[in-house]
Parts: sequence; C-alpha cells; structure tokens
Amino acid sequence: MTISEVSEKYGMTQDTLRYYERVGLIPSVPRKPSGVRDYDEHSCGWVEFIRCMRSAGLPVETLIEYVRLWQEGSKTKAARKHLLIEEKKRLDKRIAEMQATQARLASKIAHYDNMNRVAETL
Repeated sequence: MTISEVSEKYGMTQDTLRYYERVGLIPSVPRKPSGVRDYDEHSCGWVEFIRCMRSAGLPVETLIEYVRLWQEGSKTKAARKHLLIEEKKRLDKRIAEMQATQARLASKIAHYDNMNRVAETL
C-alpha cells in the first residue's frame, strides 16, 4: 500500500506516518526500488498497533522502547511483557479516574434536572 492509502485507511496524516517511522515507533517500512514506501501487512499491523496505543495515551517513548525491544528478538519477551503490564496499570488507573469523573458529572447533571423539575412545579 502507498503512504496515501495507509494514511486514509488509518486516519493519519502522511507526515505522522513518516514521523512514526523516523523516530522508531514503527519498524522501517519496505521500499520499492524507486524508494517509495510500500506498506505491507506487517507494516500496517504496526501502524494500527501504534495508533491504538497512542489513542489510549501511551507515551511515545514507551512505544519506541517496545519497538526497540521487539527488534532485538525473542530474548526480550519478558521485558516487553513487563513494559506492557506497567502501561496497562497506568491505563487502568486513568480509566478509573475517568469513570469517577463521569459519575460526578452524571450526579451534577441529575442535580440540575432536579432543580428544573422543582422550578416547574412552583
């Protein structure tokens, strides 16, 4: 796939895709003899993975480290797993905080709904 096709498929700019490759967020994308990027299934899998992780708020630095470890091979499986476990813990904490905020907002909204009902009966 061309960079424009991948850009459209994953809703990312071409600049973002180039940046991801340049900083090591995704492994090097295969190139055609002309030098044009030719995203294969493997490359697209990395793009999708990184997009998912970034949308959940995982830091760029952590993901770069994960890719670096992956490139070192199977000897880094434990380190990669540990990294993902730690990020999941952080994400779980953020989700709990967001759920608490959501509950508080729902309570405030209900409060205003009750105020409106009282005002309508007067």
